[in-house]
Amino acid sequence: MMDLYRRVLYLLVIFLCNKNHVLGITRCVEHERIALLQFKTGLIDDYALLNSWKNSSNVRDCCQWRRVGCNNATGRVVLLDLSAIISEELEQTLGFSGKIDSSLLSLSSLTYLDLSGNSFTRIPDFIGSLKNLQHLKLSNIELTSPKFPYQLGNLSNLQTLDLASTSVVIKNTDWLAHLSSLKYLNLSYIDLSESGGLLYTAIKLPSLVELQLINCMLPNNTAKSFLDPMTNLSKSFAVHSNNLPSSMIYSWLFNFSGSLTDIYLSDNALLDTIPEAFGTITNLKTLDLTNNGLEGGIPSSFRNLNHLHSLHLSANNLAQDLPSLFNNLPVRSLQVLDLYANQLSGPLPDFTTFTALTELYLKLNQLNGSFPEKFKQSSNLWILDLADNHITGPLPDLSVFVSLRELYFERNLLHGTLSERLGSLSKLESLGASSNFFQGTISEQHVTNLSRLVYLDLSYNSLALDLSPDWSPPFQLDVIWLSSCKLGSSFPEWLKTQTNLSVLDISDAGINDTVPSWFWESLNPSLRYLNMSSSQMHGMVPNLVFGKQPLIDMRSNDFSGSLPLFPLDTIALILSNNMFTGPISSLCNVTTLNRLDLSNNKLSGMLPNCLNNLDSLYILNLENNKFTGTIPASIGALQLLHMMSMRGNSLTGEIPLSLRNCKELQLLDLGENQLSGTIPEWMGESLSSLLVLALPSNRFHGTIPTSLCKLKKIQILDLSVNNILGNIPKCLDNFSEMTMREKGTPDASIEYNAIGLERTRLVSRSRYVFKVLLQWKGRQSEYQKTLGLVLSLDLSSNSLTGEIPDQIAALVALNLSRNSLTGRIPEHAGHLKRLDFLDLSRNNLVGGIPSSLSQLTNLGVLDLSFNDLSGRIPKGILRFVGLHYRTDALVTGLEQEDKKMLQKKKLMKS
Repeated sequence: MMDLYRRVLYLLVIFLCNKNHVLGITRCVEHERIALLQFKTGLIDDYALLNSWKNSSNVRDCCQWRRVGCNNATGRVVLLDLSAIISEELEQTLGFSGKIDSSLLSLSSLTYLDLSGNSFTRIPDFIGSLKNLQHLKLSNIELTSPKFPYQLGNLSNLQTLDLASTSVVIKNTDWLAHLSSLKYLNLSYIDLSESGGLLYTAIKLPSLVELQLINCMLPNNTAKSFLDPMTNLSKSFAVHSNNLPSSMIYSWLFNFSGSLTDIYLSDNALLDTIPEAFGTITNLKTLDLTNNGLEGGIPSSFRNLNHLHSLHLSANNLAQDLPSLFNNLPVRSLQVLDLYANQLSGPLPDFTTFTALTELYLKLNQLNGSFPEKFKQSSNLWILDLADNHITGPLPDLSVFVSLRELYFERNLLHGTLSERLGSLSKLESLGASSNFFQGTISEQHVTNLSRLVYLDLSYNSLALDLSPDWSPPFQLDVIWLSSCKLGSSFPEWLKTQTNLSVLDISDAGINDTVPSWFWESLNPSLRYLNMSSSQMHGMVPNLVFGKQPLIDMRSNDFSGSLPLFPLDTIALILSNNMFTGPISSLCNVTTLNRLDLSNNKLSGMLPNCLNNLDSLYILNLENNKFTGTIPASIGALQLLHMMSMRGNSLTGEIPLSLRNCKELQLLDLGENQLSGTIPEWMGESLSSLLVLALPSNRFHGTIPTSLCKLKKIQILDLSVNNILGNIPKCLDNFSEMTMREKGTPDASIEYNAIGLERTRLVSRSRYVFKVLLQWKGRQSEYQKTLGLVLSLDLSSNSLTGEIPDQIAALVALNLSRNSLTGRIPEHAGHLKRLDFLDLSRNNLVGGIPSSLSQLTNLGVLDLSFNDLSGRIPKGILRFVGLHYRTDALVTGLEQEDKKMLQKKKLMKS
């Protein structure tokens, strides 16, 4: 209500101030014009926001200047709006910096002053001398000096004071008591943990009707001291994000006068159930209890709230069945119902019974069952969000929703056809239907009436789009998600008409065609996300200049030729599994990249020594190309790097010392190159976050550095097929994380800064799942989703000597084959309960096979061949599927059961 009051007031002032412009009358008072020009000199206006403030004859009337408003009768300046502008197009805040000049004092009639969102040295004391100020907005100001101007207490006419998110320090509270006309006070996002006196003063202000205290870190004792005497608020009460318990808030709230219309208590610690007593606040219009850990359901007393139009209960733990919950709500007044992210269950009731309902949010619950067979009456619903539930069955007749603008039911279990249900939704702007089981064909006639559509998501269904090449759609889409839809083998010509796209996903759509030149040329300069992956598109990609920090995914196609130029602010570039050729030095100018995947192409040349330009990279995957030369020292500048793979190239030289600066690395794979030198000692000390270290099939020599034992998080250590000498370090049993894996499996993925998109809202995190190649059970296998279950040590095909250490970490795979190890197989090997693969073949091991090996119930492959083992084969050992042995080195005397197993294996081999 107060927001509406302030808007109307602002518009009224603007109207009165601009009325003279129509009449062409110069009203500006000369000394105020000069004062404004003087004020402008103290500001740094990088964006020319005040370019209309000029000292020239044709613009002398300051009442016509932007951001200035004058009184219609006197010509005096009464309004000055210098708030920063948030530019969606530029995605940044356009504001002022500098100092606030005292020339403002010449504007003696000023009633409205807004300096929000800017950067100033300090808020000057003299603002307290603008006696006629009624509305003062100082929110979101970045200050050099946090000193607070206590002279604001002189503004006895002040009705609005907004200090939210401004870096001031308030200790003295006396100034606030003099603001007897104050109606609206916003102290949100200011640390008030030591300002209890200020709050106590605030609640005594006789005219105060709305108090905003979002995330102020209020201590419980302070909160109680100001809540108890607060009886004058007549409209709105907001205490968000202060972690206040229900015992403190409820005891005050339910003894209130009952005149409150708006209650905002989101992000506290109310917990427990929603009290029935809310039903006694009969004038309530808005109730926001978002994110409070509330349980149970909505009490039946809510039926009494006949004026309630907005109820926000998202991000709680409500577990009521939905039909019962709906029975406890007023059906005539409710306009907005937000139950997002709870644990509500049951089928969907007929929500058209809520005759005033315009917005219904049920996403991320546990709803099951199907839609009602039929809705009883027409609905005024604008937004219906049912995503991320377990709703089954076909879509019902949706023709009753004549006003529907946004419809979302992604990630449910819906089936049947979709096309016949769309035609009646002529006002629809957004449709989200992805990840269901819809089937059938959508043709032009099905979408003819959807002229307002701007958002379309049909991904991950079994849908086909049958659209003629010369079809001209009735809509102009901003967002298209058609992943896994069948668009036909030819590139869809109708995309030529869609010139406003910010998101385009046509991945895995069955396209087998050359991408036409008109497509590349017509890409919207504002495109944020382009996904053309997993098809058979081919041809060369021209230089691309579209986008605003775009994410580009063209993986798994047949694109060829050299790498084109990409937008310099590209966030992620995924071109893997194509046939691109040539060098990659052109990418050094794309300095905003945080994910770069060029794997499995035919790229060649030396790695450019300009990687330091890419210091935002989280993911760097260059594997399986034809790169030569050394790893450049500039790699050490990538200090945010979490994953780096250069496997399968022809790189030479040593691992650069600068790599030790990449302390966030979790996966490092340099296998299958021609790298040489020793494995650096610093690797185990500086790269302590490593989960995977893979250096196989290179030319490393020397010994295994004992510092590798400090890699406490390691899951996979692969040093196979090198020229490594010496003993196996006994400290390898210090891999403490390995030995504790049975308590939980690690997440084999990382998060990184990128553009992901959920509907039309950008989010800032994405995930990348590690892929690792392991020599496993006689073949090279790729591990991705199950990597978190793998604990592998592979030192095979080296020149290691000495004995196998008595204590070895609790591994799943151990490969020490093709070395020169001596001694006996440790008895402790039988205690590796999770061991699935054990290869000790082609060494010089002696003695018998430990009987404890027969206790390894998970063991699938055991290879002890080509050693000098002797003695009896333990009972039960032959059941291992992949056992390799040499019978001439072992004593007979097998149990009868093992003899049968041995004979069976011989027959299988033959």
